[in-house]
Amino acid sequence: MKRRQILTVGAVTAATSLAAGGAASAAPPGNAGPPGNAGPPGNGERTPPGLAKKDDLAWAAGGEIEIGSAVAGGGHHASQPYPPPFTDDETYRELLGQEFTSLSAENQMKWSFLRPERDTYAFAAADAIMDFARRHGQVVRGHTLLWHSQNPAWLEEGEFGPEELRTILKDHIDTVVGRYAGHIQQWDVANEIFTEDGALRESENIWIRELGPGIIADAFRWAHAADPQARLYVNDYNVEGVNAKSDAYYALVQDLLADGVPVHGFSTQGHLSIRYGFPGGLVENLERFADLGLETAITELDVRMDLPDGAEPTEEQLAKQADYYWRMTEGALAAVGCTSLTLWGFVDTYSWVPVTFEGQGAATVMWEDYTRKSAYYAVQDALAQASGRAGHPALRR
Repeated sequence: MKRRQILTVGAVTAATSLAAGGAASAAPPGNAGPPGNAGPPGNGERTPPGLAKKDDLAWAAGGEIEIGSAVAGGGHHASQPYPPPFTDDETYRELLGQEFTSLSAENQMKWSFLRPERDTYAFAAADAIMDFARRHGQVVRGHTLLWHSQNPAWLEEGEFGPEELRTILKDHIDTVVGRYAGHIQQWDVANEIFTEDGALRESENIWIRELGPGIIADAFRWAHAADPQARLYVNDYNVEGVNAKSDAYYALVQDLLADGVPVHGFSTQGHLSIRYGFPGGLVENLERFADLGLETAITELDVRMDLPDGAEPTEEQLAKQADYYWRMTEGALAAVGCTSLTLWGFVDTYSWVPVTFEGQGAATVMWEDYTRKSAYYAVQDALAQASGRAGHPALRR
């Protein structure tokens, strides 16, 4: 398989070779999203894309790949000492619209957020993201439909029989996917369904435990019926390279395809830590799924580091982090069939990492004051090299 040709430079070079500032130019366009809280989407017409400066990630990507970010909100953010990021932080919104061509709801499309009660759908926050994406010419990834985590208590603790539980899932997929039909580019349909040794999460995942493995195929079929245009993905962490877990997905996808199930993509999340070595075999792994006819993506990239007792990152840690960001970006660009690279947030202020991993943090590409880290320039430089924009005067110091 012929790979894209990329001029490779080191992350340390990347951290010092890109300039700030520059005139405005049009960012790569995305598909239109629905209006805000007024109800279901309209006719899906495109609107003019937002403007990206000539040193931003969207401009550096140059249409070579979708460069995305998770939209902060819901989840751990509700317990943090700051107002809701997406609605109350003007700088955050400006950069979210300017730097990226793709958006993912961090929590706002998960079951726990969308379904506070069985008969209640809370669409306002998700609709607002869709409206923002439409106005900024961005595509959207939907996340997620079938998962073992972040489910509401009424679902996990309810005494539902198999047929009723099946109806609940189908109604959810029909309603949520159908609401945004024609406006969401990719959906994470089955999320984190395997353990590290490649076994199905039968005890943890209410859907698989109560309805059997066949519910995975049903979820894909229902999602496709609700939105035939959306590309439907399996998505997980620790599947960057070839290992027991990614092998399980490889076998599952082959079985699904053989049964005519509409699965279109495989994605690795990319939650990395510099505590561990960089995962090997990224391009090889992505391309074996591409050889099956699937698209691939990196969907939740961040790179955390150990910061015990509130320590500040060292230069060595920051350089290693930048190198990991560089290598993940380069891998996404090198792998034939990889359509998008999404950062799981871009500013440390709103990162999930310190809340989830005690004593770890600084995982994103920007400091809390929105100044850029070496990691930002590593991503930017890799994108610019691939798109042929690395020689532009705005990308020189």
